[in-house]
Amino acid sequence: MQHWIFQGTHYQAGLQYGTRLREDGVVIESGLTFSMTPQRREFASRCLPLYARYFPQILEELQGVADGQGIPVQTLQAILFPLYCFPLSPHCTCFAFPTGDGAVFGRNSDFLPRFEAAYANCLYQLEGVLPFNGNTTAFLQMEDGVNGKGLAVGLTFVPSLLGRPEGQALVRPGLHAGMLVRYLLERCRTVEEALEALAELPIASSQTLILADISGQVALVECNAQVREILRSQGDPPFAAAVNRFHGSKLQPYQNPPDLDDWRAEERYRTVTAALGTLPKADPIAFAQALLSGKYGFLCQYDRSQGADTVWSVVYDLGRGRVWRAEGNPSRLPFQEDLRMSILR
Repeated sequence: MQHWIFQGTHYQAGLQYGTRLREDGVVIESGLTFSMTPQRREFASRCLPLYARYFPQILEELQGVADGQGIPVQTLQAILFPLYCFPLSPHCTCFAFPTGDGAVFGRNSDFLPRFEAAYANCLYQLEGVLPFNGNTTAFLQMEDGVNGKGLAVGLTFVPSLLGRPEGQALVRPGLHAGMLVRYLLERCRTVEEALEALAELPIASSQTLILADISGQVALVECNAQVREILRSQGDPPFAAAVNRFHGSKLQPYQNPPDLDDWRAEERYRTVTAALGTLPKADPIAFAQALLSGKYGFLCQYDRSQGADTVWSVVYDLGRGRVWRAEGNPSRLPFQEDLRMSILR
């Protein structure tokens, strides 16, 4: 897993990233897992004015990456903006639960191990926005993170092009899942602020978002380009959990068929919800790490030789401002505390 620290303006952060990759012999457009089709380019061009309206800073950062790479920014737009809007297969588990002095957030990122050397942990301290510590399989967009005000956000992707109801397009120009996470981390201090932002932002893709903050508020948002449903903490003790399927009522018409290869999503969901339903009070961090490590049932026990694995796992203790991360499968690698979180306060 790579480690990056970005400071200054968004443009400077992008320039640093693009330049460093080029100096290391890495060209972003040459390592793609998908084809650069005219459809992707056309979709990116339709997203561009919405990014200019809602998230102009990310356009500045993307221009910096392009300048550092020495390639047209339109190429990077066509790579980045359609992510999560066209078929791909990240399969993740995410949960959060309140504690007596805040909340605990946990997430396993399940993806393709053959690219794990490129996955990154990023510490952003940019001008004019909130600092955050986040993780990603791509660039600029984030899949989970926690900001300096104690808000944690994490996504799980629910493929939007499979099992689509007749005549209902589930993809439209807007911000996709990873950009929504990045936006919320930079702009929002609480779960309520994040929910207000999600009500206004144009959403391009289909996903769940788990939100938790330092006050102990926890929420799950299931959403796509047409429908959004907020699901508050469930159970006693309360919690929120998500995998790569929808479990609220509003998104059921958009559920994917049961034969979809979602890396045993429903089994992962049963593991998490059963464990969280009997949440021990003594050591919530040790519990979250054990759950993510598969000690309560199937969650990360993939056969790596088949090209699937948990590529990182994180636990955020929002009440104490502490971060633990296993940079690989947590059943094999230990969680280590990231002590840099203190500088975000």
